[in-house]
Amino acid sequence: MSLRSFRAALLASVLICGAPVVAHAEEELGPKVGAALQAAETALGKHDYSRAMAAVNEAQAVPGRSDYETYTIEQMRAAVASQSGDLAGATQAYDQLIASPRTSREARAQMLKAEGTMAYTAKDYPRAVKGIERYLKEVGPDAQMENLLAQAYYLQHDYANAARVQRMLVDSLQKQGKKPTEDQLLLLATCATQIKNTSAQTHAYSLLATLYPKPDYWAQLLHALVTNDRLPPSLHLDVYRIRLALGNLMQTADFMDATEIAVQMGLPQVGLDIMTQGYAYGALGQGPSAAREGRLRALVMKAIADRKASADADEASARQEKTGNRLVTVGYNRVLAGQVDQGLAVMKDGIAKGTTDLDISKLRLGEAEMDAGRTKDAIATFHTVGGDNGAADIARLWVLKLTSGK
Repeated sequence: MSLRSFRAALLASVLICGAPVVAHAEEELGPKVGAALQAAETALGKHDYSRAMAAVNEAQAVPGRSDYETYTIEQMRAAVASQSGDLAGATQAYDQLIASPRTSREARAQMLKAEGTMAYTAKDYPRAVKGIERYLKEVGPDAQMENLLAQAYYLQHDYANAARVQRMLVDSLQKQGKKPTEDQLLLLATCATQIKNTSAQTHAYSLLATLYPKPDYWAQLLHALVTNDRLPPSLHLDVYRIRLALGNLMQTADFMDATEIAVQMGLPQVGLDIMTQGYAYGALGQGPSAAREGRLRALVMKAIADRKASADADEASARQEKTGNRLVTVGYNRVLAGQVDQGLAVMKDGIAKGTTDLDISKLRLGEAEMDAGRTKDAIATFHTVGGDNGAADIARLWVLKLTSGK
């Protein structure tokens, strides 16, 4: 059988299994091998897989085969095994072809991909993971294969690896300026929930609330923020503030707790603003706790007055410190007191000097710009907040709040 006639006969089979024919024009199949493979191709066309594989084995049994004949036999074996659903046989044949120097780099990549996708389609998820991991290692990044890999891990209940792969995929898409699909983000959120990684869960739901805003995602996100036991104490006030902005802060205890945290952080004006809204909602000033709430309000107002009186001294003292932590707080208080330009400049000086957590400091700067009514500047600043401690997620929510009017 000539190479030309066999190539045409094999092409239909190869197209189905996904592997390209690799041929060399100067080579021919011997009559015995060619006849057996022609019989295999005919049987394959009739979906008689047993006869097709028997013919392939007959070709393999021919003594004195050339290297080219052996290679072509494995191509036909891969086609028959793939179409018949013989995953192990197809994988073995592909491995032979992949290892051959006759296979081009492009063909090798397609065969590696075929191994992984066939295993996934056959629901052999352990084999799919092995095949896809090999493809990604030897060929390189591929969003389609990474998505399949995450699914394969997930369907084996290996949520940790599924979350790892899905997070890398989502991060990669974002770096490329592409929008992750809703299903991709839901898988990430589900895996994070399963492994009780509240930071990852918060991150996933913040992306969902930002890119696919729905009430359920907001509820899940706020729940994740509130229950995140790894959220640093320095962000607790921010969680209360975003909850309040979204109408999710209604309990008396929450308003009181948020106010006390604000005062402890040296931001009494923020605490007073929170209390003012609590009174407006009817959560404060009612019932037996009204007197205690009144005393706290008086304490907050005194703290505000003290801050205003000592503003210059506080700034001078803060500038003598090794870090810019206090400068950020002092500057924020100036902004809240109406000294917007001066206050923002002091905050930026603090950030430039260096703070314990740069992302939290930038979050504060964005909130100060937001409180001063400089929405455009606030959004720009929020976009610079990174890290994985929750600051970036809160910043992303402020952006969504400011841009959507939610």
